[in-house]
Amino acid sequence: MAVFYDTHAHLGFPDFADDLPEVIERAAAAGIAKIITIGTDLESSAQAIRIAERFPGVFAAVGWHPTHALQAPPDLRPALREMAAHPKVVAIGETGLDYHRHPNDAPGPAGFAHYQERQKEIFRQQMEVAAECGLNCVIHQREAFEDTLAQMQPLAGRTRGVFHCFSGDAAALGRVLAAGSLVSFTGIVTFKNGRQARETLAAAGWGQFMFETDCPFLAPAPFRGKRCEPAHVREISQLAAEVRKCSLEDLSAATMAAARDFFPKLAGK
Repeated sequence: MAVFYDTHAHLGFPDFADDLPEVIERAAAAGIAKIITIGTDLESSAQAIRIAERFPGVFAAVGWHPTHALQAPPDLRPALREMAAHPKVVAIGETGLDYHRHPNDAPGPAGFAHYQERQKEIFRQQMEVAAECGLNCVIHQREAFEDTLAQMQPLAGRTRGVFHCFSGDAAALGRVLAAGSLVSFTGIVTFKNGRQARETLAAAGWGQFMFETDCPFLAPAPFRGKRCEPAHVREISQLAAEVRKCSLEDLSAATMAAARDFFPKLAGK
């Protein structure tokens, strides 16, 4: 059986509270050897570390999600530095920028401008910690692609990003790669309306992409509408092999090598 990683899961979400050990077992049975569970604030980041400590094949990323920017403490860096020292913390994030929705607690144009600036500030802080600690960043961006790339530029060469849940076109992929970063594909590549994601997947070079579920969201076909879980990387990889006209074994070797290069601490046990 070809082996794969799930490089972006939210195992701390309430969706998995009742059966997390069984979820991990199903992933292993499907050939998903390693899973990275993602923090979205300090509490969930600490929880991600606790989950990683429970399961040998699970690792953690610690960070603060941009849509929670207005609830962030003034300075995230001390707490993140401490967490980043943990042997199973492999990245900072998820972090980035998200301009999709105007938050209720920041009304009017001035409120939205403040929201955007606060996102940029906590993004900067997290990239600084990543650079200090020799880690890379898990990047969330929504309707903020230009600003995200601009924010990353000052730390280019010191920390890289994986643009998670990527569904942009080949031109956008080229800009991500030119910035020294890479992308990760989800179950979107299996959706009927996921043509652009499939075209970009086909155009990407080996070493330029990884796989993830973003579970419990974005369950691939034939599980759409149900809870997604790490085992579903199997369906994502099977479709990806068809799109790229390659073997599962070649896809396994390339995506796991990309993950180990991007997350050096993933080689730990």
